[in-house]
Amino acid sequence: MTDSANKGSASGDGPVLTDRQGHPVYDNQNQRTVGPRGPATLENYHFVEKLAHFDRERIPERVVHARGATAFGYFEAHGTFGEKPISDLTRAKLFQEKGKRTDLAIRFSTVAGGRDSSEVARDPRGFAVKFYTEDGNWDLVGNNLAVFFIRDAIKFPDFIHSQKPDPVTFERQVANRVFDFISQSPEALHMISIVFSPRGIPASYRHQQGFGVNTYKWVNAAGDTVLVKYHWIPKEGVKSLTAEDAATIQATELGSHTKDLYDAIGRGDFPEWELKVQVMSDDEHTELDFDPLDDTKVWPEQQFPLTPIGRMVLNRAPENFFLENEQIAFGTGVLVDGLDFSDDKMLVGRTFSYSDTQRHRVGPNYQQLPVNQALGTKASTNLRDGNMAYHVDLGEGQNPHVNYEPSITGGLQEVAKPAHEEQGPVITGRLTRKRIPRTNDYQQVGEHYLLIEQWERDDMVANFIDALGQCDRPIQERMIWHLLMSEDELGLRVGEGIGISPDDVRHLEPLATQTLTEAELDRLASLGKNGPRDVSGVIMTHCVPNKREIVAT
Repeated sequence: MTDSANKGSASGDGPVLTDRQGHPVYDNQNQRTVGPRGPATLENYHFVEKLAHFDRERIPERVVHARGATAFGYFEAHGTFGEKPISDLTRAKLFQEKGKRTDLAIRFSTVAGGRDSSEVARDPRGFAVKFYTEDGNWDLVGNNLAVFFIRDAIKFPDFIHSQKPDPVTFERQVANRVFDFISQSPEALHMISIVFSPRGIPASYRHQQGFGVNTYKWVNAAGDTVLVKYHWIPKEGVKSLTAEDAATIQATELGSHTKDLYDAIGRGDFPEWELKVQVMSDDEHTELDFDPLDDTKVWPEQQFPLTPIGRMVLNRAPENFFLENEQIAFGTGVLVDGLDFSDDKMLVGRTFSYSDTQRHRVGPNYQQLPVNQALGTKASTNLRDGNMAYHVDLGEGQNPHVNYEPSITGGLQEVAKPAHEEQGPVITGRLTRKRIPRTNDYQQVGEHYLLIEQWERDDMVANFIDALGQCDRPIQERMIWHLLMSEDELGLRVGEGIGISPDDVRHLEPLATQTLTEAELDRLASLGKNGPRDVSGVIMTHCVPNKREIVAT
């Protein structure tokens, strides 16, 4: 290699450097100055443009999910739901034919940390898939832990603030802040118990499950609807780390998960997940002890079994990390025909917030960027202009003068309506501000604790003891009260670790925001003496076997 500094491009070897206007650059080493020592001149266009662009190379990082990695691949459909055609349940085209492949992108991420934070931090992992279907894009945006911390999106800013650094000291994830919120939000117990188990630190992106988390709907050709939950099951199984294992990795590498993912793809070891779904009829299901629209709950598999409908294979890493990872944008409102929203209150809030944050972060024309475009079809809209418009969404044969609808002079036309005009159950009610009636915040926490492996229970207890040991006494007492309400052994073990017994918290009343059921009042009356819950026959997807990945020190 020849040192080419200050020699220009006179030799003609290699591509020529230009500025963004296409002007050839003959000196990229020196500013334009008056004499070799200066002063510099203001009309130095190449220099000013180069620095001005450099100043703007970073777009605002995501408020959540800032640290992440994108990969590309395909979804291959089975074409069936069990023994029957999947068209009986949904008319979504990507599912209909056996062997049909749909290109996709996926972004794995942590939630709370910044863009350069550790990938082995204890945190949920985002699991967001963008399908480039023939009917446009479909985004399935979830996480690796099956549930979420809150059930109403109005609490999302509060929850995230509790996980983010202290606004005064900027100290990261202060335990007192985290558990101050959790102790007053019992709906968060299910999620926080999973995060504080080993599954809160997956061994890699390749060895974790994925979940849609929210409840959606499927719609068939006749307009019949069912409720649906999505589950991604890794072909290579689930593996997790303890805090000690994670610390060993983090000591030398912050981006270990991204490296593992891209290395696997590079050597042809393509990661694969099977997509399974649970379905139930589209109604309130008052016979259940939980609300099927509650995203803090899972649907028990013994009642609603998982059915495989396809598989995802990842076979390409990004060609440019910024273009295809930082600028990729997901939203829960991005659905295709045959898929629909449920009345899940968290889903409704996410549908506004996710797309709104992309408009702020990337710009109003973020959907025109190549990684976000509808690759399976052509977008034809009457949306125009705005900051950083990439192109005009003209339809084939569209009159470019007509950017409105309706028109008889060559504008875009509506497509034919579905055969049915209405779908889903009739909804009645008065305007109100109330939580859902069937909260049942403790049962699945206890069942999850009893169904995971012993090493996971031990690790969860140790992690709770470590974190709660840093908290103020009132927060500790309320958390032990919640854990005892969930499962005796969990509350007793954690309480012993921080020096709090059932007698120390027996005087606590339920929170003002709680309305306990008769069964929960019975548990409260015998706090710490209820014995283990009966989990015989109970199957929970987020309790599949989990292998500890031991890291050599």
